[in-house]
Amino acid sequence: MFDVIVVGAGFAGSVIAERLATQKQQSVLLIEKEKHIGGHCHDYRNEYGILVHKYGPHLFHTDSPQVWKYLSQFTEWEVYQHHVLALIDGQKVPLPFSFKTIEKLFPPDFARHLEEKLLKVYQFNQKVPVFELLKQGDSDIKALAEYVYEKVFKFYTMKQWELAPDQIDEAVSARVPIFIGYDTRYFTDTYQAVPKQGYTRLFEKLLDHPKIKLFLGLNFLEIAEIKSNTIYIDGRQFKGNIYYTGMVDELFDFCEGELPYRSLSLHFENIPKEQYQEATTINYPGNYDFTRITEFKHIHPSESKMTTILKEYPLKYERYVNRPYYPIFNAESKRQYDKYVEKAKGIKNLQLVGRLAEYKYYDMDDIVARALTCAE
Repeated sequence: MFDVIVVGAGFAGSVIAERLATQKQQSVLLIEKEKHIGGHCHDYRNEYGILVHKYGPHLFHTDSPQVWKYLSQFTEWEVYQHHVLALIDGQKVPLPFSFKTIEKLFPPDFARHLEEKLLKVYQFNQKVPVFELLKQGDSDIKALAEYVYEKVFKFYTMKQWELAPDQIDEAVSARVPIFIGYDTRYFTDTYQAVPKQGYTRLFEKLLDHPKIKLFLGLNFLEIAEIKSNTIYIDGRQFKGNIYYTGMVDELFDFCEGELPYRSLSLHFENIPKEQYQEATTINYPGNYDFTRITEFKHIHPSESKMTTILKEYPLKYERYVNRPYYPIFNAESKRQYDKYVEKAKGIKNLQLVGRLAEYKYYDMDDIVARALTCAE
């Protein structure tokens, strides 16, 4: 009945479904095991009229005109530039760690001294990973890097990943830079915004096409079976293309073992005041059980007399108990994942796409770009 099956209605699966339906006139069966669309971008209005991101804050930013133009077909945008504070030595200071942060934490003369030294080595407005700064020969720059490593990176990272920092992939540490300048925005991309009516409404428009049949609350793996590099759906061979965005180890029944992930426990609180904190997100890198608090009214303004916050508590991922949020990148997990990739290559009509299927951390714009390429 269908030309194509797409598994998963997050950005990866939904973009592929839309492109194949509208550009190639293919009939698409889109299967989603949750009872909602949008994947981890799903949002909703709570009882106080506040737009809440169910799986934590999702803030769109990109330098890609192609991705921006594509998504703009399905939403109006509200310009939004993300600002993050961190509680360091009793002060709430801007992140990424910038000249503004240096000036808040150090005496004025020493702050200027550090800034001058940094500008002799790096370009203005450059982002430099903390581990690169640690390699500097200059004693003051190295001391600054050690301070940032201890106060911002080390304990936050150990809480988030339950690993020592030297066990974490460099791609993770690169996400904690020092900004050589005064810009306090968390992102510096050309396009920064959130969907005016929310992500769920964006996905509704994205999937509103007669050639897309959406099934919610259906686990693809309960109707699919892989035998001799052939995929059967309800006992019949499916010869069309299948785009799979779920967990790759689960697809192959964990035959090479479970890939490691980190999960989150998300605690939402409704508080009887108009504003709870000064910024959208405040990070707590020190001796706290949670890593950060997000207040959603900073993202989507509301006239409600209440406000809604989210505290994020990192925890170990357990199959069928909680959700996989972050792949744990190390040499062993890469070897394990590569074995699954080899199995997938044997199935000619199967394409792995997305964070869980490719065991890779994607920002939203990156996964949209990836899905556009796959569909093309």
